Amino acid sequence: MKSTDPILLAEDDRIDQEAIQRAFSDLKIVNPLVIVQNGQEALEYLGSAGNRRPCVILLDLRMPIMSGLEFLEKIKEDKDLKIIPVVVLTTSSSDQDSTRSFELGAAGCMVKPVDYQKFVEVVRTLHSYWSLSLTPPSSSLM
Repeated sequence: MKSTDPILLAEDDRIDQEAIQRAFSDLKIVNPLVIVQNGQEALEYLGSAGNRRPCVILLDLRMPIMSGLEFLEKIKEDKDLKIIPVVVLTTSSSDQDSTRSFELGAAGCMVKPVDYQKFVEVVRTLHSYWSLSLTPPSSSLM
């Protein structure tokens, strides 16, 4: 990612959290990774004045308390938060899930591979894309 702004990961599965952390380390991605367990915790993180805004949100769809789709709907209704890009990382290959994610404003949707090396390639692709993409300046995210 372009900056050293944090990346927010909303993921309840400990194994997937660790895989993303390991992929970040293997790829030498320097952005801090902030991990929350569900959509409600993600909203709380984003609503806290003391937290830096993430440059991108990586979002699982299947989470307890508040699902990824519910979170996406809420964040895209908020004028201050809706400009943060959200990439859905899910085990679901359902066309309905990806279609709904895009309808709600997701910037992208990728299926999490089970194989670690393929997973690293997904993270590498995301990193490359967001490193090259124009995004709103951090000051406009405050």
